[in-house]
This record gives sequence, C-alpha cells and structure tokens, in this order.
Amino acid sequence: MKALFSSLILGAISFSSSLIADVKYQLSIENGEHHLGKVTATFPAGNEKLNISLPSWRTGRYEILDMANGIRLFDAKDATGNPLNWQKIDSNTWQINADPSSTVNISYEVYANELAMRSRHIDDSHAFIDASGFFMFAEDYRQESIVVDLNVPKDWRSVSGLETGEHPHQFIAENYDVLVDSPIETGINKLFKWQVDGRDYELVIWGEGNYDTDQMIADLKKLVKTGADIWHAYPYKRYVFMVHATSGARGATEHLNSTIIQRQRDSFLERDDYIGFITTASHEFVHTWNVKGYRPQGLTPYNYIGHNYTDLLWIAEGSTSYFDDLLLIRGGIITLKEYFKGLSRNINKHLARPGREIQSASETSFDKWINQGGDHDINYSTNIYSEGALISWALDAKLIEESKGKVSYRDVHKALYKDFPLPQGFTSDDVKQILKAVSGKDYANWWQQNVDSPAELNFEAMLQSVGLVFDYPKGVKFQPQAEMSGNYKNGQLFLERVKRNGAAWHAGLTPGDIVFAINGKRISESFDNYIKRFKTGDTLEISYFRRDEIHTTQLTLSKKANKAKSISLVENPTRLQKHLFKAWLGVDYPSSL
Repeated sequence: MKALFSSLILGAISFSSSLIADVKYQLSIENGEHHLGKVTATFPAGNEKLNISLPSWRTGRYEILDMANGIRLFDAKDATGNPLNWQKIDSNTWQINADPSSTVNISYEVYANELAMRSRHIDDSHAFIDASGFFMFAEDYRQESIVVDLNVPKDWRSVSGLETGEHPHQFIAENYDVLVDSPIETGINKLFKWQVDGRDYELVIWGEGNYDTDQMIADLKKLVKTGADIWHAYPYKRYVFMVHATSGARGATEHLNSTIIQRQRDSFLERDDYIGFITTASHEFVHTWNVKGYRPQGLTPYNYIGHNYTDLLWIAEGSTSYFDDLLLIRGGIITLKEYFKGLSRNINKHLARPGREIQSASETSFDKWINQGGDHDINYSTNIYSEGALISWALDAKLIEESKGKVSYRDVHKALYKDFPLPQGFTSDDVKQILKAVSGKDYANWWQQNVDSPAELNFEAMLQSVGLVFDYPKGVKFQPQAEMSGNYKNGQLFLERVKRNGAAWHAGLTPGDIVFAINGKRISESFDNYIKRFKTGDTLEISYFRRDEIHTTQLTLSKKANKAKSISLVENPTRLQKHLFKAWLGVDYPSSL
C-alpha cells in the first residue's frame, strides 16, 4: 500500500503499524566480527523482467564508489520459494526473469567494512547502515513504501531518523529516496534526547572517546535554534546527530533529518579539536536545508546508478561551508577570535593554491566526479568547499555593502528554499534571478567574473567594509622556501607536491623525484629545516633521482613569512563599518579580539 502522502522534505512520515509495505527488507547480523550481513528483500508482483540494482554512489559524496563489490551469494525466488532465473547485466544490476503474478524475493550477503566511506560497516559492536550500501532497489518500485527489519544482537540499540515500526529494530520509509537518505546506527551506543522549540533531537554516539556529552548537547541546543537566522521554516520535526568516535575514519555526511559525523576518538577535548567537531555538526545541519530541502538541477531526482552533474556544487557544499561558521557565531558557540582565525586560515589556503588561477567554481563543480586529488588538483583545480565558501562570502559582502545592511546572501538561500522546494531543482539562471530580485541589481557580470571564470576576490576590500584588515602580524620575518613538499626519510626527500610556478617548479622538479643532496652534500635533516641555513634568493644545486638516474638542477629559494596573515580590527572603525559588521555576523563590533 502506498503512503497516504508524499514529502521528501519532511522525511519519513508516521505510518500506522498495520500498513503493509510494498517493499520489505531484512538485514540479519550474526557474524559481525567478520563484517558480514545477510539481506533479504521482497518486491511486488507485476514484472516479467525485474532489474534490481545497488547504488553506485551515496548521497553527499560525489564520487562513484562501486559499492556492489561487497555483494555475494545473490539468489532470487518467487513467493512459493521456487528459484527464478537471473543474470548480472552490469557491475551493480541483477536482472530477474520473474512471474508477473508473484512477488520476487531476493537474498544476498553483504561484506561491510567501509567505515570511512560512511556507506556500510559491520563489526561485533555495531553496524552503520546507509541503504545505498546495503539495500538494492528496483526503479519501478522506487516510490513504494518500505519496511526495514533488523535482526541484530539482543543488547544492540537501533537509531535512525526514520519512523520506528512495530518493534525497536523495525523502521518505515515512505519510499526508497527517504530510506537512502536516512541511515541507521545500531549497536552498543550512548543515546541522549531533548527538545528545542517543539522539535525532537537525539544524539547517538558509538565508541569511547574524550568527548564531553554535556558540552556537545548544550552547543547543539544553541545550534539548532539558528536555522531561523536564514530560513523561514524547519523541514523536520525530529533530527538525529550520529557520532562515531573511532580510529582511522573521519568526515561527515548530511541526510534528510540526520547526520553521521566521524572523528578520531581523542579529537574532542582540545578547543581546536572541539571547534572542528561543532563546525562539522553545523555544516551538516545547514545541509538540512541546502541540499536536502533544495538543491541544483542535476541532483534531483537522484540518479543512483551514474553521475549527477551540476555546475552548482559550489553552492551546495561551499555555501554550506560558509554558513556553518556563521551560525556558530550567531549562536554564541564560538568567539569572534575563533571565527576570524578560521576565516584567515581559509583565505591563506586559497591564496596558496595555484589552481584558483586556472579553474572556475562552476567548472570544479561539474568536474567533482572526476577530481584527481593530489598535486595536480592543487595546481590546476579549485575546491567546491573552500572556494565555494569564499565566493559565498564575497556575494554576502557585496549584497550587504551595496544595500547598507538591508540585504544579505541569507536572503538568497531563504528564497531558494521557498521557491525551489524538492522535487524542483534550481539552475544558475535561477540564482541570478533571485540575486536581482533581492538586490534590485543585475549580477550577470559578477557571476561571469567570479563563478564562470576563476574568481578574483578582493579580501582586503571585503574586510575593510566591515572594519577589518588582513595583514601580517607584527614581528613577522621572512625565511627561504623551495615550494615543494614530500616525505623525508633516511636523508632523502620523496617529492609529493611541487607548487606550480614556484621555486622547485622552475627548477624542473616534479612529484616522484627523490632529492638526496644540496650543494653536493647529503640532506642531514628534514628539507625545510635544512634550507633555513640559506637565505632567500640563494641558488642551490639540487641532486635527485628520477627513473633511478642521478640528475642535478639549480633551485633559487623564494621567501615565505614565518607567520601567516591574519584578520584584525581597524584602528578607528566608522559607524557604517560597525553597522555592516553586525549585518554580516549578527553580533556587535567588538572593542578588541
């Protein structure tokens, strides 16, 4: 029976336990220590040939992951248990010759040992279940209602943003799109519940660590109130923060009304570490609107089998990265000093990335699926997160300054949420139309110069408008650098990165080269320390291996400040600067940092 109404934005709705699902899944975990689970699924009658697929990627990670590589022992039967003929027709699709008058029952084993991918993981203490890594789907039945039953050890607790069914390990989803965006954490865990403004919240933590749950909950309570600073409504009635305190895995993924955050178990206590956690929580919380409430064309509806192209990932991810810190300031969770420390770091990283001169934000958005990473990426590409965040800030600064604080980039996202709720998707032209509507000005030229072309961002001017400066701190000194890096071992530097148009680049060095001597002498310590005995402008003879052959080249050292540029207050801020500062961050201009 189909659900009585549909809403991807609200997530899983309440079902009567007497309702019968059209698609049923069961996951049984009996050998958790071996990372194994057994899945059975039932699909409705009606097809002579039924194509069953496991997604080739998961939402929130724009990369083909080949998740079907963990599937074994696939089998298919009809309602009476008779075997059905089937064949695998591509890497993640099984085609079943079915009896149209009978339901189709499939079973298979899943090897789930990909914790860091946040797609599938089973061990003897828990299972993290992202449907895209466990549950196959049929496109013909993608919109049917679903019930998921878990057969797990007795002492395990199961938590999800999905509605609970007839028992604590049963969950109900309106359709496959809701299921795939509502992960389940089951196992030995800690669970905390609270309410804010009539909405229910939960924090579930798997793993031991140096976290302080009282502080986490206190700050999460502040965070969830800040949604009203941007959007006109909340898209959920219940939200679940899932945390993995573990080893060897870190990152996070947004979902419909929940998020999964992974951090090293000992990376919560120190202030910088904790800010990393709460910033991640804020980032995924912003995604509840930006991506899960509205998202670009090309990402809706999701194509679970192939690439989902859009030139606006810089908004989907980058604007989220911009708003996450902004909400922490507005919520009183971090200080201005901490905010500006992070913003200064992001500016410096941007200025040190040669790829910003080569690739535009729209290009890097479209090419995210084939991003190479590594040295080539740094030299020739941008990043949808960091670049998108800075472009979002530039838009915000321009809107605030030109409107004297009456309009901001928050108004753009408020309009996106209002005018393009899922399943609609928005385009670049739609965003430009919204910019014109909220500001009264045409942003086509600005867009061409900063989004469709490599952005030329004037950080000094952006900061000056709100009474801030970006410069080297007092007492800064300059030291020599070669603008290359790698792994130093046993007197050799194994090059991994060479900055485009830097000193090492002009010397002809490249990743893969092995530097073993300077001026005819073996390197006796880490390369960066070794060159401190020289001066900026000195020319060194570099000896290195390439293809196991000895080569030499001349490298002229460039200079690098021993302290990075940072944000500080102007000496005598004007009344307008103070006004625009508050319009930007939502707090008064400080007397000091």
